[in-house]
Parts: sequence; C-alpha cells; structure tokens
Amino acid sequence: MSQVIDQVVSDRICKHMNDDHQDAIILYAQAFAHIENVQSATMISIDHEGMNIAVNNEPQNPIRITFDHTLTDAKDAHHTLVEMIKTAKTKQ
Repeated sequence: MSQVIDQVVSDRICKHMNDDHQDAIILYAQAFAHIENVQSATMISIDHEGMNIAVNNEPQNPIRITFDHTLTDAKDAHHTLVEMIKTAKTKQ
C-alpha cells in the first residue's frame, strides 16, 4: 500500500535525511538552488511538489526546491531523492 506524503511521512523522511544523508541535503541546495559554500543544511519538510531546506548561510530561509514531477507517494519520494542526488553529483 502506498503512503501519501502527509505530515507524518514528511517528518519521517526529513528525520532520515537529516540523520543519515546530511551530505545529500547540502548537494540539493548547491545543485538545485544554486547556493555556494553551503556548510550545513537541514530538510524541514517535503510534500508532493518539493522540499523546504534551511541553509546555514542563506538569508532567504527556508529555500524551496521543486521536483520535476508531482510525487505520488513515499516510495516515489525515495526514488526521486535518489535520482536528484545522482544528478547533483554530476553538476559538481
């Protein structure tokens, strides 16, 4: 059964990303929001259209990164975040 991205799912994804994939969040900010010299970043929320990230040295916080499609569920969010990291690494 697929999980819609409600507040509970958003909180779970954000906790996982902040605890285990801090480097990925920094790359998202650099590659998709075009922010340089990111020292730290925290994923605040995620929904079907995009994610909100707080970046240490960015006066406009949080920043919004939109997805290239509307997410269908939590599984789609996982696959999309993985693909975005692959894309971000090629932009370095």
